[in-house]
Formats: sequence, structure tokens, C-alpha cells
Amino acid sequence: MNTQELTLIIFLVIAAQVAIFALIAFYRHWLSYDKLKKRLDFLEDNQEDTIIPHSKLSVSPINPSWTGFRDLRVQRKMVEEQNGTICSFFLTPVDKKPLPSFKPGQFLTFQLDIKDGQTSKKVVRCYSLSDKPSPDYFRVTIKRVQAPSKAPDALPGIASTYFHDKVHEGDILAVKAPAGHFYWNTEGKEPIVLIGSGIGITPMLSILNASIHSHSNQEIWFYYGVRNSDEHIMKDYLEEVAKTHQNLHLHVVYSQPKQQDSKGTDYHNEGHIDITLLRMTLLLKPYQFYVCGPKQMMETLVPDLSAWGVPDSNIHYETFGPSSLTKQEKPRPVEAETPSELTVTFSKSEKTVQWNNSAASLLEFAEENGIPIDSGCRAGSCGCCQTTIESGELEYVQSPDIDPEQGTGLLCVSVPKTHLTLSA
Repeated sequence: MNTQELTLIIFLVIAAQVAIFALIAFYRHWLSYDKLKKRLDFLEDNQEDTIIPHSKLSVSPINPSWTGFRDLRVQRKMVEEQNGTICSFFLTPVDKKPLPSFKPGQFLTFQLDIKDGQTSKKVVRCYSLSDKPSPDYFRVTIKRVQAPSKAPDALPGIASTYFHDKVHEGDILAVKAPAGHFYWNTEGKEPIVLIGSGIGITPMLSILNASIHSHSNQEIWFYYGVRNSDEHIMKDYLEEVAKTHQNLHLHVVYSQPKQQDSKGTDYHNEGHIDITLLRMTLLLKPYQFYVCGPKQMMETLVPDLSAWGVPDSNIHYETFGPSSLTKQEKPRPVEAETPSELTVTFSKSEKTVQWNNSAASLLEFAEENGIPIDSGCRAGSCGCCQTTIESGELEYVQSPDIDPEQGTGLLCVSVPKTHLTLSA
């Protein structure tokens, strides 16, 4: 056997191995695609409402860094994109004491004193932290919420408008400690996939910056969906980080690119972040997925990830930040667990009322019966509706993002489990 024949045999053996590996990879992709297609066909045929789980990284209580509200000063205010509708606010402690660390992905809760003519009212809102933990400052990045295009006469977002128009450098804000169960598991070793659409990029920035600051070589896939370059947040910064960190894979998706937007330079893909894009770009390995965006994206992408074969424990998500979650239109049926003869007693108001199974929550039930309850996010995030339970038990219709104090409950996301007495 001469040298040429030996070289040819070696080449054919290598080619055969490559072909076998390619066939295996294709077969695995085909299986995942077939599984996804069957699930989507089933959902279409049965027209069922898909229930999307909110995976949590920890079920143990997370103690807040401080109780109540703390005064933080706006050290700097910075516009983050060309339209001027997104601003970052850098907050420093008035008492000069170092700020505590937090888990990247968590949020801050603000109590705003908003004046309307001669009157004022307290408004509570939650906004995701958008930078790595630092003892010197916190950063939140807030988008001005405009009136919906389909309802131009509707009022814009009261809190976001206040931040943009009334909050200036030097102002002092009342802020609760970082909180929330949506956060990056810093002890995990698997590669992470960060998916942020619109202002949903903010917690992803916190995770990204914390990861690269830790000098970890953990593989990061960062998907950012936005309309076009006018709304592209921190464009130069993200491009620079991607150039200087080989473990970061950046994919920017424009849904409505402008004529001057250049594909391959300003953005990488046109359309929306969906399961097809992830399947075409991600390698075949286990990932931890962190997703934050508008409700319509979550209702498709999150179940599609599950259908693709991603374990629920590897999918962690948040819908645009705690303050934007909408009230459930169809409350969970509780007739089997909550008999109609159950009563709720509000001791301070001296009222005992028979529980109404059509009420979505105890907060809604209290309001229907003229009982005032402080509330903010109405999604189990800000803690404003935390109320002492004097007797009885309640249960949660969705997991809250904070852990209520012992002996209390969050009324906005709970219903009675037994006869109940509340100190309200």
C-alpha cells in the first residue's frame, strides 16, 4: 500500500465519522422539531389555554437587606437611546453607608409621591436593576410608557412619566431593598441564554455585567429584540463587550429595521426572537434560559422552550418587570377547594363577608366590599398589600416575587383556604 492509498483511506474514515456525527445531530434536531410541531398542532386542534410556569431558582426565603424604605439620591440621569424614551437612573445612599449586594435579575421597589394639582398620592412601582451589584450605586433603566397607539386618549404610564419628567439629579427617592425570585444562579456551571425584548433587557444587563465582572468564562448567549436602531439600548456598549469577551455571543434582532439600519452591523436578524432562531443558533448542549419581555412573547417562547425539550427547571422568566403584570382575566377556579360558605373577616373595618368565588384575589374582594387596602404592583412583588393574618389560612394563586413576613399574606395574589380573619 503506497502513501496515496493510505492517505485516501484515512480521509475516507474521517469523512465517514463526520457524516455519522452530522446524521446524529440532524436526527436529534429532527426529533426536537417533531416534538414541538406535534405540541403546537395539539394546542391548535384543542384550542386550550396554555399555563406557563414561572420557574424559580430558590424556594427558600430571601431576607431583604433593609426593612421599609431607604432614601437614595439620584446621582446621575442618562438617556439610553435615540428616541429619548429610555433613561437610566444611578442611585446612591443618602446615609453614605455602602449598598448591599443583590442577586442579578432582582428589582427595586419605589414609593413615589406624585402631585396632581393641589393633591398628591403615593404610587408604588417596581423596576429591575440593570447593572451588576456595587456598594456605591444602584442603576435602574426605565422606559416612558406612552398611551397605546390604539387608544391615544388613554393616560400614559403615571410612574414612568414621573421618572422621566419630574425626577432629576439630586432628587431623593424612597426605595425598598432589592427583591425578587427571578435571578441568575451564580453557582451554576451550564452556559446561560439571556433573552430580553424591549425594556426586558434590563435584568439581562444586570446578569451580563455581573458575569463578565466575575471574570468567569461561562458561555453566554445574549439575544436582544427591539424595533430598530432608534430604540436600541446601549448599542455601543454591547458591541464592545461582545468584542472583548469571546465567551459572549450577541444576537440583536430588529422587528422593524429602518432603511439606514445595516444587517450584520446594527443587527443580526430581522423579525422576532422565537424558537426557530434559538434552534438555528444554539449548539446542542444544556443551557439555563433567562427570559424577560412582553406578555405575547412569553406566551409563545416559554412553552416552545419546554416543547423543544428544555426542562422546566432550566427556564426562568419574568414578564417585563413585576409592575407590568396584568390582572388575571380568568381567576383560577377554587370551588372544589374553597366552599362558598367560607367567610373573610376584616377586623379593623369590622366587616365579615361571605367569600365570592368569582373574585380573583383577596385584594379585589376587599375592594369590592369597600375595604381600603394599600396596593401597588398587584402581582405579588412590591409588598404593599401585605396584611397580618389573625386566624385561618390563605393560599396563593401565583407565586409571589417576594417572601411575606411570617404571619402575613400578600392579598393581591391570594385567596382564602379556610375561614379567614385579616387585620384590615
